[in-house]
Amino acid sequence: MKTTHRRQTLSRALYELFSSMRFAIGLLTVLGIASIIGTVLKQNEPYPNYAFEFGQFWFQAFELLGLYDVYHSAWFLIILAFLVLSTTLCIVRNGPGFIKQMRGYREKAGDNSLAAMPHSQALEAEEVDLPRLLGYLRGQGFRWREAERDGGVKLIAAKKGAAGKLGYFLAHIALIVICVGGLLDGNLPLKLAEVAGRIVPETRDLPQSQIPEQSRLGPSNLSFRGNVTIAEGKSADVTFLNSGNGYLVQELPFIVSLKKFHVAYYSNGMPKLFASDIVVTDKKSGKTTEATVQVNHPLIVDGVAIYQSSFGDGGSPLKLKAWNLAAPNGAPTALTGVSMNSQPLRANGKDYALEFGELRVFNIENVAKPGEGDPTLTQRMHDAREVKLHKDLKNYGPSITFKLRDTQGQAVEYVHYMAPIAQDGASYLMAGMRKTPADPFQYLRLPLDDDMQVDRFMRLYGALRNPALYGEIAARATRKAQQGGVIDDKLAKQFGDSVKGVLERFASGGFSALEQFLDERVPADKRQAVAQTYIKILQGAVVDVMAVADDKAGAKPLAADASHYRFLLDSLVAASALQDYGSPVFLQLEGFDQVQSSGLQLTRSPGKTLVYLGSVLLVLGIVLMFYVRELRLWIRIDGRKLRVAMTSNRHNRDLDTDFQRHLDAIKQLTRGL
Repeated sequence: MKTTHRRQTLSRALYELFSSMRFAIGLLTVLGIASIIGTVLKQNEPYPNYAFEFGQFWFQAFELLGLYDVYHSAWFLIILAFLVLSTTLCIVRNGPGFIKQMRGYREKAGDNSLAAMPHSQALEAEEVDLPRLLGYLRGQGFRWREAERDGGVKLIAAKKGAAGKLGYFLAHIALIVICVGGLLDGNLPLKLAEVAGRIVPETRDLPQSQIPEQSRLGPSNLSFRGNVTIAEGKSADVTFLNSGNGYLVQELPFIVSLKKFHVAYYSNGMPKLFASDIVVTDKKSGKTTEATVQVNHPLIVDGVAIYQSSFGDGGSPLKLKAWNLAAPNGAPTALTGVSMNSQPLRANGKDYALEFGELRVFNIENVAKPGEGDPTLTQRMHDAREVKLHKDLKNYGPSITFKLRDTQGQAVEYVHYMAPIAQDGASYLMAGMRKTPADPFQYLRLPLDDDMQVDRFMRLYGALRNPALYGEIAARATRKAQQGGVIDDKLAKQFGDSVKGVLERFASGGFSALEQFLDERVPADKRQAVAQTYIKILQGAVVDVMAVADDKAGAKPLAADASHYRFLLDSLVAASALQDYGSPVFLQLEGFDQVQSSGLQLTRSPGKTLVYLGSVLLVLGIVLMFYVRELRLWIRIDGRKLRVAMTSNRHNRDLDTDFQRHLDAIKQLTRGL
């Protein structure tokens, strides 16, 4: 008996707890906080993104709490389930009482209780015209019941606004409906399957066909939200779902084919419209559905909504020229490739993997401009190694990104632009480089010749790196210095040696090598003067370097004017920057055949309709609760004696006004004194 009593007591205590308002409010508070976190923290990103942003400690802490997918986390779904239970028990517990109050007229109210009401007054009537009195109540929207008391006393119990209590039911039912919709879209069965080990996210980078069955979800999966990228002329019958540190493959009941992708741009380069012409083919029946999907205009097939979410490159054939930086005087090699693909590359006896990224035909970039002022050694080095972040947004035309990976797996990432870029009256070929994804791109500018080609620069760069030409270059520079009266015959040999020394050090490491030499060999108090001398020697010798290079190639000599001299100075900066370029070849994008891809989001949300329905019920319930006021009116008739009493579920000034209005009307109807 004691055990049975304890069980009954425990069951009763749990029932009281789960059906209590404080328990439901506590759950709603936790859900509100979780929703704020889910709104502020971007959800369903790849885990490496979170690890990079928060650091390893906080990444693991947030992962343990399930904050990267709040709305599908186990604890969130459990809270939803308990909220459904709590609200249901609350309706079961309090519903009968509410229904009784809504249906009841309280016609058994006693005389003393009527007299004790705050809004109650006794009247003396000359005549009671009951039909007129009841007609007034009907005209005011009241419903009533009549009760006979001992001694011929009649009680009229009237009420209106009972639907206000219905708002409590609707609000509670709405909460249940919304939570059930959340549980459906949260895919509770899938979470349980993952906990049980029947579904295991795949963490390896495998072809879709090789992903094991334990990481695949069938077309009947209750709820999902995944993304797929389809190139023009290609199809897809699966979508990929992020799942913690891995992913799941969701089988679709149909095949999605991309016929054509459309994109239009604003004048500033931002896309203003992008849409996809798609064909959806049912796997079972073969039925096809053609439609154009735009942003906010999805296509819904078999309960799956297909949204337009993004666009990009779909694997475009590329034509490039590969300049061998170890022998830039030679003709470039023609190279073909396909964006978003990789291929082997052999250069100077070494093997590499060339991994092409995305082809972008429209670029709005903020590429730094070099610092202005005198071309000092420090400024030259600064320009050669990094970007000054002057904001200058322009359309730089087509570009291709790629990585060059060596046999040890080390990779350097590049972005090369196809079209010439004009800056300060000169034209350049722009290329960016970075060694890690966390670094910003560092840009170098290769100056273009009068034919808008990079050939002359490559010829100059080859001569700067060819020690066999230094003697001839030094001899030409020495003769010019003697003819200009800068040096005499005694200093000719010393000057020639200085020219060769500057060229050798510059070829070994650009401006950095010159600065290192000055730091190691020249006292600090004389370093600035020697640096200026070296710069002047290099700026003068570059003219002779170009002349010797053109002579060896049988090319037309460069005209001696300010614009072409600027070309030579820019070439020195570019040649120094190439020391840190990190690639044996320079890939120049020559042409492409654009193939676009469309990013589609596919969503099955069976709980969406329930959430919408629950939202409507919630709004309706709130309106009824706050804007429909229940009024109860009693008229006790005992011969010529009347008592009028009134109550409401909300005691405010309106009740005072209403009571006085009805009281005055009843006095008039009964000809009260």
